Amino acid sequence: MMKTNAYVFTGGPGAGKTTVIRELAQLGYATVPESGRHIIQEQVRTGGNALPWADEKAFRDLMLQAAIADFEALPSAGAPVFLDRGIPDVIGYTKLIGLPPEALVIPPYRYNPRVFIFPAWEDIFCADTERKQDFATAIRTYEVMVSVYTAAGYELVTVPALPAMERVAFIIARV
Repeated sequence: MMKTNAYVFTGGPGAGKTTVIRELAQLGYATVPESGRHIIQEQVRTGGNALPWADEKAFRDLMLQAAIADFEALPSAGAPVFLDRGIPDVIGYTKLIGLPPEALVIPPYRYNPRVFIFPAWEDIFCADTERKQDFATAIRTYEVMVSVYTAAGYELVTVPALPAMERVAFIIARV
């Protein structure tokens, strides 16, 4: 199943994806937030163990469930919808934590062939209570996402290091 109106933002952590998603939402565009941060917050709140610093596989499994549910909830056509990460990001995370991605059962869901990738950007990168990765991990994550999305046949559009609203204009011009 393909949803050509669904545009994925991917890349390393702390590269500005969420900021751009928020700006697009402020402009009235439909957006889907990153599930990983919500999962971490929920696991911490409930005392769960499905956290990237505790049980990486359980965390990955929850992210996959959320990514599939997000995809299934998307309209099949119409105005663009912007997603802060997609199902292939879970494959990338699986590789990053050293698990075999072949073991994942992923439905044949496809987003718009054009994926916006945000390179690691040290000037804006910062860790927080949910993002505990360092900048070197952000770079590795970016590289893995390039590999995963390219192997899946997506066209990557690199989002330049610009102020948020200029990034928004860049993206809207390419949708």
